[in-house]
Amino acid sequence: MARTSRRRRAAKLMAKPSVKAESFLDELKYNLDDRLSKLPNDILVNILDRLNCRDVTRTSVLSRQWSQLPAKLSWLKISARDFMHSQASVSDDELDEKLAKINTLRRINAINAANAAVVKATKSMLEHRDPGGCTIRLLSMAFYLRGDAPISIGHTVGNAMATHKVVKAEFTVLTEKEHTLIPDDVLNYGTRFVSFFNECHNAFAGLTRLELANLRFPESDFVSSILVTCKQLNYLGFHNCDTSDWITLQVEHAQLSELSIFDCRFDMVELTWVPKLTCLAFLFWRSSQELPLSLGYVPLLGVLRLSNIARTMHKMVKLSTLLHETSVRDMTLGFKCEKIWVQPECLTRRQAHVFQQLRILNLVNIPEGYDLTWTMFFLEAAPSLEELYMTVIDHPCEMLMDEELRREEFYSDNKGVEWESPTSNFKHHRLAKLTIFCFQSEDYMMSHVRRVMEAAVNLEDVYLFDRLTCDGCRGVTPLKPIRFPEESRHRRWVEKQIRKGGIESLATIHFLGTGAIRGDILARIATGY
Repeated sequence: MARTSRRRRAAKLMAKPSVKAESFLDELKYNLDDRLSKLPNDILVNILDRLNCRDVTRTSVLSRQWSQLPAKLSWLKISARDFMHSQASVSDDELDEKLAKINTLRRINAINAANAAVVKATKSMLEHRDPGGCTIRLLSMAFYLRGDAPISIGHTVGNAMATHKVVKAEFTVLTEKEHTLIPDDVLNYGTRFVSFFNECHNAFAGLTRLELANLRFPESDFVSSILVTCKQLNYLGFHNCDTSDWITLQVEHAQLSELSIFDCRFDMVELTWVPKLTCLAFLFWRSSQELPLSLGYVPLLGVLRLSNIARTMHKMVKLSTLLHETSVRDMTLGFKCEKIWVQPECLTRRQAHVFQQLRILNLVNIPEGYDLTWTMFFLEAAPSLEELYMTVIDHPCEMLMDEELRREEFYSDNKGVEWESPTSNFKHHRLAKLTIFCFQSEDYMMSHVRRVMEAAVNLEDVYLFDRLTCDGCRGVTPLKPIRFPEESRHRRWVEKQIRKGGIESLATIHFLGTGAIRGDILARIATGY
């Protein structure tokens, strides 16, 4: 009987609620909503500051009180990507892939709708704002370079800058095509951007961050115009940008602290006078024989990112020549699984100061199977180096695999570089951590770890990680068999091979799967290099 009674009660609970029950649930919901609405406005605004713009606009329909809160936000992040409806929860790369798969008309309609939503949200949040209200800490806008939306957004933002205090203002300019662009596409986008820029000088003059992609500017001096107009910029990013004529881009800017130039075609980039620059990323100079970069007055430059897909026509880069007037502390060099483009050097006494401040070095996507002795050049050149990271891997998904095409495109068959240290019994006293991603129990890798352990007398930890997973290479047969020591017996054998010859190093060798990567090391896994 007791069991039957419990079943009846359960059935009642699962049945469709009665009118009375529905009224009770509505009342309960109202009480909960009312309890939230009774919170002070500053707490509600703090909550909304943590949401994306699409979610913020949804809350404005709850009540008159909620409808007034968006105009009080101090952190405004309005992105067209957040208004792509069902796509709003995916990452940028996934969204680009999804958009590429649907037909052009549907894609353009989705982009136009998202842009319209950005215009509406921007006006709603900025035009109804009390000029004497709270400071706008961040005004971040991401929108597509299509139709009248950019100019409308630019005017609204420019007016807000004139009537409110805006600490940081950011524009991320998107294009409807991200991949498989043709010259007419980038020229068309560049022409659109020039019109947008010329119409909205007030907005650009107040920007602290600007990201541009897929633009070919019809006027060769237009990039200089951006630098002259955008005097408040702290960050400037160019991705796949150039001018109709190859130019020497001279960068002079009083406020710029971070500059990113990725896959752009400039004859030369000269950082003539950038006194506050602390971080520089210069990635891929495929069409130039020599590194088209010159570092002038950049006294605060501490973080440097360089990467290239080197081919037979590319000349080796002497870093001592490039960095002769800098004090770089954190450097990442990427090789995209192709030819090593760094020239190991025997530094003279006059050159020795170049690497004196280097503390962290990250060598990314070194091609597999080649002697790694050349990397010892950095230990000898950088006496203050504390952390050395290396990723040795071939990515078939990113590499040109067809042998005939490789010959036509001047890819190198021999990707390695030879170097022999002129200093016998060299010792390094500061290196504390050596990390190798994609370690394999091959002779050239084990001998290199032994070489570093012999030289770095105060080395504390050696982290040897399994092969990093790559979505593009998933399911693709590796070019060479993978031999990471999985079993404890194999690991003991590898450690014995590394330590043979009477190495006196007290460093602990850790064999780890990629799932065991700590946060501090995870941050050092560079992508896109």
